[in-house]
Formats: sequence, structure tokens, C-alpha cells
Amino acid sequence: MEKQNWLCIISVHLLILHIAIASSFSVHHFCHYDEALALLQFKEQFKISASNEFSSDCSYFGQHPYPKITSWNESTDCCTWDGVTCHEITGHIIQLDLSCSQIEGVISPNSSLFGLSQLQKLNLAYNDFQQSRILREFSGLTHLTHLNLSTSNFNGQIAAEIAHLSKLVLLDFSLHPPSSAILRLQKHDFQMLLRNLTKISVLCLSAVHIASEVPLNFSSSLTYLDLSSTGMHGKLPDHVFEIPNMQALVLGSNENLTGILPKFNSSISSLEVLDLSFTNLFGELPVSIGSLKSLNSLILFGCQFSGSLPESIGNLSKLTDLILGSNKFVGQIPRSISNFVSLKTLDLSGNGFQGPIPDSFNNLQKLTSLSLSYNSLVGPLPPSVVNLTALVDVDIRFTLLSGPLPANASGLQELISLQITHNLLNGTLPPWLFHLPAVIFLDLAFNHFTGQLPDFTGNSSLTFVFLDHNKLQGSIPKSISTLRNLIWLDLSSNNLSGIVDLIMFLNMKNLVYLYLSSNRLVCRIDKDVSLLNLGQLGLSSCGLKEFPGFIQNSKSLSYLDLSSNNIRQIPSWLTSMAWDSLTYLNLSYNDISTPFIPPWKSITVLDVRSNQLQGPLPISICNLEVLFFLDMSENKFSGEIPLCFGNFSSGLAVLNLKNNRLQGSIGMIFAPKNGLRYLGLQGNLFEGQLPRSLVKCEKLEVFDVGNNRINDTFPTWVENLKELKVLVLKSNRFFGTIDNNFKTKSPFKKLQIMDLSNNEFTGVVPIRLLTSLRAMMNSDRTESRAMYLDAGYIFYDNDYRYSLSISLKGLSMELPQIITTLTAIDLSSNRFSGEIDNVISDLVDLKVLNLSNNRFSGHIPSSFGNLSSLESLDISCNQIDGEIPQQLTMMTSLEFLNLSQNHLVGRIPQGNQFNTFSNDSYKGNVGLCGLPLTKKCSESDFEVPPPRPIDQEEEQSDFFSGFTWKPVIIGYGFGVVLGLALGWLMFATGKPQWVVKFVEDARYQRRKQKTR
Repeated sequence: MEKQNWLCIISVHLLILHIAIASSFSVHHFCHYDEALALLQFKEQFKISASNEFSSDCSYFGQHPYPKITSWNESTDCCTWDGVTCHEITGHIIQLDLSCSQIEGVISPNSSLFGLSQLQKLNLAYNDFQQSRILREFSGLTHLTHLNLSTSNFNGQIAAEIAHLSKLVLLDFSLHPPSSAILRLQKHDFQMLLRNLTKISVLCLSAVHIASEVPLNFSSSLTYLDLSSTGMHGKLPDHVFEIPNMQALVLGSNENLTGILPKFNSSISSLEVLDLSFTNLFGELPVSIGSLKSLNSLILFGCQFSGSLPESIGNLSKLTDLILGSNKFVGQIPRSISNFVSLKTLDLSGNGFQGPIPDSFNNLQKLTSLSLSYNSLVGPLPPSVVNLTALVDVDIRFTLLSGPLPANASGLQELISLQITHNLLNGTLPPWLFHLPAVIFLDLAFNHFTGQLPDFTGNSSLTFVFLDHNKLQGSIPKSISTLRNLIWLDLSSNNLSGIVDLIMFLNMKNLVYLYLSSNRLVCRIDKDVSLLNLGQLGLSSCGLKEFPGFIQNSKSLSYLDLSSNNIRQIPSWLTSMAWDSLTYLNLSYNDISTPFIPPWKSITVLDVRSNQLQGPLPISICNLEVLFFLDMSENKFSGEIPLCFGNFSSGLAVLNLKNNRLQGSIGMIFAPKNGLRYLGLQGNLFEGQLPRSLVKCEKLEVFDVGNNRINDTFPTWVENLKELKVLVLKSNRFFGTIDNNFKTKSPFKKLQIMDLSNNEFTGVVPIRLLTSLRAMMNSDRTESRAMYLDAGYIFYDNDYRYSLSISLKGLSMELPQIITTLTAIDLSSNRFSGEIDNVISDLVDLKVLNLSNNRFSGHIPSSFGNLSSLESLDISCNQIDGEIPQQLTMMTSLEFLNLSQNHLVGRIPQGNQFNTFSNDSYKGNVGLCGLPLTKKCSESDFEVPPPRPIDQEEEQSDFFSGFTWKPVIIGYGFGVVLGLALGWLMFATGKPQWVVKFVEDARYQRRKQKTR
């Protein structure tokens, strides 16, 4: 006991002595004159720039930039200067922290900085050293244990001599976030660096270009390793996860890094951060992931992980960030997420999660960000979500949520952004949505919400409101005028009605985006309305009879949609407006007849379709050098197309001149490498040949020149249009055979709609043409970005969808949009001959096939039964003979069938779709029998009748088909007697009306039969 007391007394005296010594040195500084001079010289080499981008990035780590070196001067001890730390005994400068100091300039090899030989810690992060090199002089600072040059605009090759700093515990050359500066580290230098730095604990080389496989010789001292965005590639070795004291492993943004996660064990129980985002790692998360109980950040965004989330993930109770977005996870979201009591960020977006969102959020009271968008989640939004008090951001866009929103919400008091657009939510909008005190961004668009808009009196902070594309009813409440901070308001595409007085927006001084289009509103515009900052205005279908005058004061207008109104004239002031920013102008579906020449060269979208515009096409449009979209269809334009229309905008993607009165030859000359994707010339009076310069339209997807007077052979040069999806040449005067010798290796490989009907083509259908239609052969073809063929977004959330006039299932119809899965071949009403080739049966994705009104002969190929996707088949009015193959009953998608006016014989097959077809599908085939015909089958019904000659006139009466000379002679005699009797009766009575009616009815029926 006495010994212990003695030791305790000694310890206390030593502690007092140590404090006394430390205190004496803290009062008296020992700044070395030469080191102070070196710092002052260093200061003179640089300037302070408060605006440099690298200092501004200090906020990335929560630091505030300020110029530390401005406090340095000769009158004070250098050990007291900002960022300078001296040794307590020797007075040598051992630490220099100039991070976030707004320094700007170049470090040269003779910099006085390298004279601080006792320096142990050097931090120059978040400054702008203007592409300085990381010099070998840094290696002269042999006492360095910490070197931080991150995000400070160093550039070039990292000197190999850095590897000689064997005392380094921290080395940070990372770029956070990545900038224009490029640092490189040779692969062998990187290996040497890892081999020599045996004491390294923190190694950060993010965005340094290394381009190496993940090395095998990491120091066992490592606790923090950041090799993100370094070009690491190859298979991720398991030993990376076996470094014993690793706390943070960051390998993200190495897209060529692949492999699977190993089974985790207790050797890395200290791991707190695992970031493998934006790599090519794949496979399922191992069940052993639950053993990483120290983990607080699991970041696997943008990888290839798949499978279900293991329930063991609920063991990670310390998680603050769980980011698994943009992978291929499936199954349901596990209910064990309720264990994440410390979670702040949950991102499961962009996966294949299904089922309902579990109502398991009550324990997640620290959650600030929730993203579940782009999944297949169903059911309602759980009430536990709207009761979370810390939530700042909720993103559940593009899922399948349905039902009403919770009627009450006790949380969300900190919520700033709520995005639940593109779902199936319905019911009325609960009032709490508009009483959240902090909400700025509210997006409920593209749902099925009904009822009236609630009052907007509860939240004056609302800045962005998207309620478009719902089913909201009633009037716009006047309380909307209280939203004085509003910048963006979109109420378009609803069922809103009543009179809306635009003066209610007068107090919204910041309003830039206003969309009220596509409702049943009547817009009233007072002369006092003035929206000076207005940049985009959508008033489609607002009952306007003239242009709103207040837009004359909107100097920054970039978007104007006045379509579907009753406007008849263009005001004189419009073309004098100095709208250099105007890019989008939509005046379609009005009654405008005034010639209109847009003077704004910034316009990219000009839509004036469906008006009363007439006269020649204005050549001044060719001055619109950045035009992307031009639609002048459905007007009364006449004359020829100006030559410049083929080459006035290299970026023009859509040119639609359909259904006008244009004539002459198509004289446009298309320039090489133009951007044209859609060319619509249908329904005009064009003559002559197609312009051969069309072959330069390498991006063309839709070419429609139907319903004109084009006189040309088949344009074989279209085989060079690799992107062509729709080719329409119908109802012209194309003639001759189609050449079978195409020059390109894979012509027409993307073509999915080909309409050559109502022309004068002859000969056989080339086999090479049919075998090249790859887009019709892939039954597993996935849909494109949208459900419809389009030219991409022309503005905001609106795309330009291609339209098409087509004969579909026996009817001629106008498709305002073309679904991406539609495939069709229409060769009807030509003079094609020969047998129907079996190769058509390879087009297993074909939906519509029309070969009617030609001179095809032979049998129906039994292989047609392979066309499982076919919905419409028309081979009527040909010379087809033989039986109807039983295999055709395998076409289970078939909805329309027309085999009429051929020489088919035998029993009509039964089963599947064939049980649904009526007599009309088979009429004019006297050798057919069985249901749905009334004629029963017998052995004589299987005899093949003699075919008609191929060159026989198409209009020969079906009445005489299959009859012998005997009944013809009998009928002829009877007809002579009856004719004489009727003639005498007409002479005696003076053209009796019943005879006239009889003859006219007969003519009508005959004409009707011919048109079918």
C-alpha cells in the first residue's frame, strides 16, 4: 500500500512539472527567423481570390473559406499566424494548414515552402495552384507524416520521389469533386508508393489517373482508402476486404472494375464506409453483409447487383446512409429496414422492387432523404412515411403507387421537396399538402387525382408546383395569389373549368413559368396584367380570340404555347418584338390565315399546323438556323417547296408538310450529315421523282410521301438509311420491279412499317428485302425509351410523336402516334405476282400483313402459323388456291382475317381465333365449306376448281366463277326474253321509277363490292 502511495505522489509531481514546462513555452514563442521569412516569401508569390472555384468547393466538406495568409506580417511571431503550428520546444514550424485559404498562383521548384525542413503536416487543399506540378521537391520534406494537396488544381505526373516519404501516415491528392485538373500516377510508381509507405493509414487518390488493376500489397496499417475515379479495372480481389483495421473503403466510379462481393467475416468488423458505386460489380448481396455491424455508409449506387435484399441487412443498425439505387435488385423491400434507427439517407431507386412499400418507417425518425423512384411498387403511400419529422426530400416518382394519399400527416414539418409524379395515385388532394411550412418543391403531376384544388393559404414558401396531367376539377382558387414566391406553376392537362383572370398572378413577381394549357378554362386577360419576368407561358385551349397583350412586356420570353384557341390574326406588334430568347412557338389548331414570318433566329420549335395559312411557303423560314422542329401540316400552302428547305438547319429533326396543296417536284437538296429524323410530305400534289439527296439523311427514321403523284421506281438507295423505321410510298405512281440486288450488308434492319400499297409495282417480292427486315424478326424486342415512336423531347416533358395514316384490320385510319411495337407490311393494290414466299414466316414480330389486290398465286404457306404476333392478315383478291392450312389456327393473336376472292377449297379450319371470323373472311371462294359458311363439306367440295387466268380483268363478276357453259347459255336466253319485256314496259310507261331504282341499287352494290 505504501509503495502504491509513493508511486502516486511521484506521478503527480511529474504531471505538475510537465504542465509548468508546457506553460512556459506557451508564453514564450521560438519562431525561427529564417522560417518566418520563408513563409513571408511564400505569401508574396500568391494572390487572394475569393471567387476561385476550388476554394468555393470547401463547402463540400463543410468548411468556410477565408484568406489565412493575410494575417501574416513581420510584427508578430510566426507561430501565432493563421494555419501555422510550431513545435512547443524547438520553435520549428511543424504544421502548415492553408486549406480553403483562397490562394491563387503557381508553386515553383525554388519555392521557399520547401525550406521548411522540419515540417510534419502540410495541408494545401482547396486552393487554386493553377495547374502546378506536384514536384519532386516535396520529397525533400523528409519529416512529413501528413501531405494533403487535394482539390487544389495541381496537374500532371505525380513525381515518383513521393514514394520516398516513408513516414507518411496521410497522403491525400484527391479531387473532390473531380475538376478539370488531371493528376497521373504511373502504374509502377503506384506499386512502389504502396510498397514503401508501410505506415500509411489514410490514402486518398480520388480522380488521380492510375489505370491499374487493384493492387495486392496494401499496408496493413490502412484505415482509410479512397481510389475512386482512378481507372481501376479488372476483378476486385477478395483480400481488399481483409485489411484488418479498415474503416473506409472507397472504390467508386471505376466502371471497369468487376467481380462479386465475397463472404464477409469478422476481420473487417471495423468497416464503417463501403463505397463501390458506379462500378461493374454484380451478383447478389451476401447474407454475411449483416456481419458488418460497424457500417454506417453502404453506397452501391449504379452497379449491377441483383437478387433480393437479404433480411440480414437489418442487422446494420448503425447505418446512416443506405444507397442502393440504379441496380437490378428485385423482390420486396424488407421490413427489417425498421431497424435502421440512425438512417438519414435511403435510396433504393432505379431497381425492380415490387409489391407494397412496407409500413415500417416509424422507427426511422432521423431519415432526411427517401428515394424509391423507378420501381414497380404498388399500393398506397404508407402513413408512416408522412409522419416522419426529419424528412427533407421524398422522391417516389415513376412507380405504380395507387389509392389516395393519407388523409392526415403529423410529420413532414422539415420537408422541402416532395416528388410523387408519374404514379397511379387517385382521390382528392389532402389539405395538409398545402400546409407544410417548409415545402418549396411540390410535384404531383401525372397521376389520377380528382376533385377541386384546396386553398393555397397554408404555405407561402412554395416555389415550384406541378399538378399537371391529373383529373382535377373546378376552378382555380383565388388564394393561389398568396404564393408570392412562386417561380413555376403547372396546372395543365386537367379538367379545370371556369373563368381564370390572369390578374390573380399579378403579385407573383418571381413567376417565370406559367402553364394553364389543356383544361376547360376561359382565360380573361385584364389590361393591367403585367408579368415582367415571365419566360414561359402555356395557354393552350383557353378560349383566347387574340394574342395576350401583356406578353409585350415579357422581354425574356422563351416559350409560348397558344395552340387550340380561336385566334384568327397575328397582331402587328408580334414580329417587332425583340425576343432573342424565344425558342418555342406553338400556334397550332387555330384559325390563323394571316401570313406569318417569324423573325426570331433563336427559334428551335415552330408549330403552326392545322390553321388556314395559305400561299407559298415563306422562304424566310430558311433564316432560322437552329430550328429543330417545323410542323406546317394541315394548312392550305401551295406552290413548290423552296430549295433551301432541305438545308437551312443542320439540326432540323422534324419537317412536316403533310396535307397541304404543295406541288411540283420535291426539289429540296439535303446537305451531308443533316439531323433530319422525320420527313412528312403526305397528301400533297408532288410529281416527278424522289430527290436522290435524301440518301444524305443518315438519321432519318420516318419517310412518308404517301398520297401524291410521284412517278418513280422503287428507291433502292433508301437501303443506306440505317435508322429508317417507317417507309410510306403508298398511293403514288411508283412502278416496275423491285431490285433484289441490294448493295449494303444489312439494309432495312430497323424498318418496322413498310407501306407500298396502291402503286404499280410488278414482279415478285424480293426475298432479300424480306430477309433484311430484322426489326420484324425479334419477338423479344424491348420497347424504347417511350411507348411511341418520337423525335425526342421538344420541350420540358413533351415529345414529338410521329403520326401515320395506315390501313389497319380492314380500315383506313389515322394514327396520331405510333406505338413502338407496331410492325406492318402493306403491299396491297399493286401487280405483284408469284407465290407468297415462306420467308415471311420468319417475321415473327409482324403485326399487320396486307397482300390483297395483287396477282399472287400458289398456296398459303403453312409456316404462317409461326406468325404468333400477327393481328391482321389480308390476302384477299389474289389467285391463291389450295386449302387453308390448319397451322393458321396457331396464330392466336389474329383479330382480322380476309381470304376472300381467291380459289381456296376445302374445309375451313376451326380452333382458337378461327372460331371468331365471319363469312366475310371467306367470300368469293366457292370451294370452301364448313363454319362459318352455311355450306356443309362433302368429298366433292375438295376438288380444286380451275383458276382464272392471271391477266383476267379484276372486275370480272364473282357470279360467273366456277360455272360451266350450260347454265351460262340458259341464263343468256332467259336474260334476252326478260330484257325485251322490260324494254317494252319502259317504252310504254316512260321510264318507271322502280326500274331506275333497281338498276341504281345494283350499281351501288357492285361499286361497294369492288372497293372492298
